Amino acid sequence: MADSEYLHRFVEDIAEIARQIDLTVIDRMVERLVRLRAESGRLFLCGVGGAAATCSHAVNDFRKLDGIEAYTPLDNVSGLTAHMNDEGWDTVFSTWLQASHACSRDVLCIVSVGGGSRERNISRNLVVAIEEATRKGMDVLGVVGRDGGDTKRRGNLVLVIPTVNDRYLTPHTEAWQGIVLHAVACDPRLMVRGNKWERTLAAARGETVERLEVKRGL
Repeated sequence: MADSEYLHRFVEDIAEIARQIDLTVIDRMVERLVRLRAESGRLFLCGVGGAAATCSHAVNDFRKLDGIEAYTPLDNVSGLTAHMNDEGWDTVFSTWLQASHACSRDVLCIVSVGGGSRERNISRNLVVAIEEATRKGMDVLGVVGRDGGDTKRRGNLVLVIPTVNDRYLTPHTEAWQGIVLHAVACDPRLMVRGNKWERTLAAARGETVERLEVKRGL
């Protein structure tokens, strides 16, 4: 396959995912996070590999743009590796939830290509985290790929990114996880502070940029 053919196919697959993605689930995620913020709950995000970086990025957006108290254990390398060294990888997220005193007012969000599988011994740390969250009465959200794995089976509100070409399952899923989480964080129902560049460009056009945090009384 020539390079141009590959790129054409890759982008066409992305467009097809856009046509198939379930916007209803994303809408419900926004509504759940609106309620989370109103109830002063916290949002915990967990993922491994590329999803770990996505979790860190999402924490930044949810805190800065939406005023949601959001955290991920992946931002503390010392704590993460200490637990891995002393206790093992499987419980690295569940014990972090325990130490964070997570409760039914809080929400866990799983970001994963496969969603974790205890049966296949894949991303067991995510599965154990979901089990811990369930014991605590927390809602579990997820943005996952493939069949959704244990996240889909055990979660409360889980978006499965459609697989339109299994040759590129991972890059398509990970790319769309970023798109979905950006869509959620920038939804007007959640967003209380505009992105810097959008505000800068609007000011350059001479437009009046209303500060959302003033409008919402924050």
